Amino acid sequence: MKKLAHISDLHFGRIDPLVVDGLLADLTAAQPDLIVISGDLVQRAKARHFLEARAFLEKLPFPYLVVPGNHDIPVYNVVRRFLDPFGNYKRYITTDLSPFHIDSEIAVLGINTARSVITDFSEGRMNKAQIKRVREVFCEVPDTVFKVLFTHHPFLPPPDAPKTKLVGRHKLALPALESCGVDLLLAGHLHRAYSGDIMTHHTQVARSILVAQASTATSTRLRNEANAYNLIAIEPPRVTFEVRSWEGAAFTGGLVSQWRKDGHRWVMEMQDSGFRPVSGAA
Repeated sequence: MKKLAHISDLHFGRIDPLVVDGLLADLTAAQPDLIVISGDLVQRAKARHFLEARAFLEKLPFPYLVVPGNHDIPVYNVVRRFLDPFGNYKRYITTDLSPFHIDSEIAVLGINTARSVITDFSEGRMNKAQIKRVREVFCEVPDTVFKVLFTHHPFLPPPDAPKTKLVGRHKLALPALESCGVDLLLAGHLHRAYSGDIMTHHTQVARSILVAQASTATSTRLRNEANAYNLIAIEPPRVTFEVRSWEGAAFTGGLVSQWRKDGHRWVMEMQDSGFRPVSGAA
């Protein structure tokens, strides 16, 4: 079994320090094999915000992969936004905008969907080179390995908001994800926590791909949801998602859903809501 912690939308520069400390404590108790961070590490792409984010990353006691989000690009510094949009991100976080991890059980690839040269740069997209990279990476990985792609911008809208803007060029990317056997898509951006099957929205897809969206882990920019992150247990043919939410003093277990793979389809076996201690905690 592999355990992933999926955190997103940290927004250093506008965080609650108590929540940050609680997140570190809960991650330490959970003992994930890998932490996936799907963008928006900072609020305004300022050096001091990135320094705060860097300090947080250095406290993580487990390996992590990270991609930027739209907030990691300068907003008001127009020159830097267009000439060097990821300058501070690369300086303080990482120069790798498409990180990759593989072992005998999981393959996890990050793709940077943040864009500075589009009409609304809060939105994101994938380009042809990135779709090619998805094919080159995942099509070479055997199907016995569980394949995960993570981005900042979502491929699946919330169940109650089907017209939500999705990552640009997703219709070009989905055939690559489908043909190369990607099992799970992780993203953030919306500050909403939900999971599901890509087929519920994209009817042209003939193969199930699971999706898990993360809420904001530490920001005070809440959108009618508590701070939260996803704890994901991968034990083929089953995958279990647990949303761990901040309840004022600690992160606690909330909605849990379990899926089982049956051929090319994911079937939900269980969905439950209620308190439970973090896996691995005493």
